Amino acid sequence: MRYHKLKVGAEPGTYVMETSIVTEHDILTMAKQLSRKRLTKGRCLANPNDVKDHLLTLYRDYEHEVFAILLLDNTHRLIGLHELFRGTINSAVVHPREVVKLVLQHNAAAAILMHNHPSGNPEPSQDDINITKLLKDTLGLISVRVVDHIVVGAEHCTSMAQRGML
Repeated sequence: MRYHKLKVGAEPGTYVMETSIVTEHDILTMAKQLSRKRLTKGRCLANPNDVKDHLLTLYRDYEHEVFAILLLDNTHRLIGLHELFRGTINSAVVHPREVVKLVLQHNAAAAILMHNHPSGNPEPSQDDINITKLLKDTLGLISVRVVDHIVVGAEHCTSMAQRGML
């Protein structure tokens, strides 16, 4: 994967690239870089649609399931995005103990859970619903709120919070 150095342009929201020829692959790579940049420490994650857009850009093309967590402070500012578990084409084993260790290590007050579906269908499965409930209950014991669980598909994401599934 090639990374291109983007420099801030003269106009707000514009960037200047170091090369003059841009391929489709380059554009997709830059979109991922920008999404990673937008999910950096200290950024406020108050708008679920922005979060979904960035996660879609980052995780839609994975050929295996990845379970990640966005750790947040009390004001929903991002502490960090952490990929915890990698699975197969249709599942990833999530260990609540490891989630709790990471949350405590970073002193998080809240969390957004995320995983992708390589099949492209972002509908939460019964296993997704079960692990969400388990993690919500487990993290609740240490006063950490699960704000959302986002499932990333090929074309869009499903927010379990927006569906009333939390």
